[in-house]
Order: sequence, then C-alpha cells, then structure tokens
Amino acid sequence: MKKLYIFLLSGSLIAFTGCKKFIDVNNDPNNPTTVQESLILAPIELQLSSNVYGGGGVACNVQEYLQVMALNQVAPNSGTYLMYNSDMDGDWGNIYVKVLNSLVNLNKLATTNGKTNYSGIAKILTAYTLGTTTDLWGDIPYTKAFNGVSNLTPSYDSQQSIYTQIQSLLDAGIADIKKNSSVTPGGDDYYYNGDMSKWTKLAYTLKARYYMHLSKAPGTTAAAQAALALTALQNGMESNDDDMKMPYTGAAGGENPWQQNFLSTSTFVLGDTFVNGLIARNDPRLTKMVAPAIQTGLYTGRQNGLLGIGSLEAYSIPTDFYAGTGANDYMVNYSEALFLKAEATLITSGYTAAAPFYIAGVQSHMTKLGVSTTDANTYLASRTLTSANALQLIMEEKQLADFLSLENFTDWRRSGFPVLTKVINASTTAIPRRVLYPQVEITSNPQPQQTARLTDRVWWDAAQ
Repeated sequence: MKKLYIFLLSGSLIAFTGCKKFIDVNNDPNNPTTVQESLILAPIELQLSSNVYGGGGVACNVQEYLQVMALNQVAPNSGTYLMYNSDMDGDWGNIYVKVLNSLVNLNKLATTNGKTNYSGIAKILTAYTLGTTTDLWGDIPYTKAFNGVSNLTPSYDSQQSIYTQIQSLLDAGIADIKKNSSVTPGGDDYYYNGDMSKWTKLAYTLKARYYMHLSKAPGTTAAAQAALALTALQNGMESNDDDMKMPYTGAAGGENPWQQNFLSTSTFVLGDTFVNGLIARNDPRLTKMVAPAIQTGLYTGRQNGLLGIGSLEAYSIPTDFYAGTGANDYMVNYSEALFLKAEATLITSGYTAAAPFYIAGVQSHMTKLGVSTTDANTYLASRTLTSANALQLIMEEKQLADFLSLENFTDWRRSGFPVLTKVINASTTAIPRRVLYPQVEITSNPQPQQTARLTDRVWWDAAQ
C-alpha cells in the first residue's frame, strides 16, 4: 500500500509539472504574443506598395487631378473632383492601421532586441509614410496616435511639426544602421533584400525630398532648403540600382497594383493631357510608357470630365513596364534624386550649373526604359535649359521619371508645373490641392482641421 501511494503521488507530480510546462492555458501556442521582426517587415512593405502607393484609392485620385489618368465613366466622378469624406476611409485605415501602427511596433520590438538594422528601416519607412500622409491631408495625428486605449482621440500634429519629425526619424534611422547590428534582413526586405547601404542612401535622398518640399513654406527660404538638400544628396542614391522598388511575381494574388487599377473593371485609362504631351514633344518614351489603344493602334488618352462613355479599347493604358502583372512598383528612384539636385542647384547656382544633373536625370530614366542613347540625345537637344524654362523642364521631366507617383501631386502644387487647367464639368472651383479627411475619423475623432476643403492649401503650399 505504501509503495502504491508513493507511485500515485509521483505520477500526480509528474502530470502536474508536465501540464504546467507544456499546456499553460494562459499561453495559446497558436496565437503568439511576440512576433519576429522579419515577420513584420515584409507585410509592411507590401502594404505600402499595394495599398498606399499603388492602391486604387487616393493614389488614383491624385493622378486624375494631374490628368495622367481618367475614368471612362459619365461625369461627375472622381476625375471631375467629386469626393466624399467616406471615400478616404480605406486609405486612412491602410496608412494608420496597417502601416504606421505596424511600423511603431516594429521599431519598439527591434529597439528592445538590439536589432538596429530593423529599427533603422522602421524609422525610415515611418518618415516616408508620414511624408505621404501629411502631404495629402496636412495636419495629422502622430505623436499621440499610438498610445493604445489611453488615447483613442489623439489631437493632430501641425504639418510643420510633422516635417520636423520626418527629418528626426530619418537621422535616427541612419544612426541605427550605422550601429552595424549583426542581424540583417534578407528575403523579408522586398525593397533592398537587406542591403543596408541602399537603405542609408534612400534615407538621405528622402531628406533632400522633404527639404525641397519646404522651399516655399512659411518661415523658410528656397536657398536654405536647397543647400540642405544638396548636402543630403552627397550621401544619396548613386544609380538606378538604388531605386526603392517593390517586385511583384505576376502570379495570381501577386499582381502589380497598377495592373489591377487599369483592369477593364476599374475603367481607368490614361488621360489625354499626359499622352498628348508625350506626342507633342516627340518623346521617345511614348512607346515605352504608353500602350497603343487596342481598337485603333493609336496612342490615345481620354479627356477628363467627359459626359459620354467611350469604348475602353479606344484608349491607351500604361505599358507592362509600369502596369504589367509582374512589373516593379518604383516608389523612390534615382532619377528623382538627380532632379532634386538639378532643382536645388538651379536655386543656388543657376540653370547652367543645374543642366548636368537635369540631363543625367532624363538619361537615367530613359536608360531604365531601354531608350537608345541616340534617341535620348536627340530628345535632350530639344529640351535645353534656359533661364526662362529651367524650373518648368526640370519638373516636367521629373514627373515623367516619377510616373504614377504620389510625389508628382506635391511637385505640381509647390512648383505650378506641369501647367494644368481645370477639367470640364468640374465639381469644384479649382483643381484640388489636397484630399478630404475621412468620415471614419470625423466620426470617431473630431478635430477642427477636418473641415478642410479640396481646394484649401496645406501649410507648405503657400500662395506666391
């Protein structure tokens, strides 16, 4: 009996300790409370490309404002500047819930674990996302936006303070990467496959971008901003290999988002202002960037604002280089860095000094598209900088190199180029200069800024 008692007691202890070790009811093995940095980064990068930069919402709206894209639908529509606050709900959620919140968590986790390459990337992408967001909406929540349930109605940061945060984040990201952590991303980094030198060059290029955004902002001078940009660009992108781009497989579920935007079900086609501009300039990139209309074989864009509907096959869409199922999404590119240098140099030293960087910017884009050197030189001979046209040509060529980029909307607002006129049958008195705050935010977190109209200017977009 004594032996049996000892056996049962021992068995009970073994069973108890075994359950405590392997089946803790407070820890669900199928829902881990911590996630590795590598499992957070990849979805963030995909979300940024597919649902923010190339998604079917605000990314398309601004291309309509720039008359690069047009809807083959009866006006009024988004192409005639019709927008409701609820139209922005999805974009706001993608940015704040799927991207910024995840980046904040990635930065915290990586910092705690000493994985400074990951924390550096998180800071750089946070700066990039904040820049995108504030340029669209102006004042936005940030410093008080990620405190959990302790603050569900965060006040908005001014755009001026957001720009200060952007530069601080980029500096901190560069500093983190310099710490040379032994843990480096690999395949989980879609953009650069863990090449930290390219992340650093991206950060410096972004610093220059956001310095130049403020060239006409209140309390700044173009000369000071240009000098800051030129200093940053000394460490910026150096070749097309440095492009920040998202590769797509082209397989089902892995299509480039711009291919999805130009499917017949979306009814988006290219705008005639954009297509006709390429034709008028005899631009050799026409056939590289624009597909001929299926119906006619001609390069034909649709005029924004038409009341009638045409055949989709009568209009052009982008070529597979930009809108094929397996095309790359070029989110920041080397050509932009060169045009930033050209613009900044124009401000500080004049058009003659700016010309080499302008020429290099055009050449880098044409090289990427496969345009011959002869055709590139012929084109450039017809687009020579002068004191009268320098800014216009720099911005027009930059827009082409940044085809389908949200950045072009910012450049148009701050420079006035390309020259655009309001579309026919417009729903507003002028071309929009921002987008509306989302209805979901107005309902859940009312703020004074949310009364802004499409034609109102953001802080840095000061009237000249």
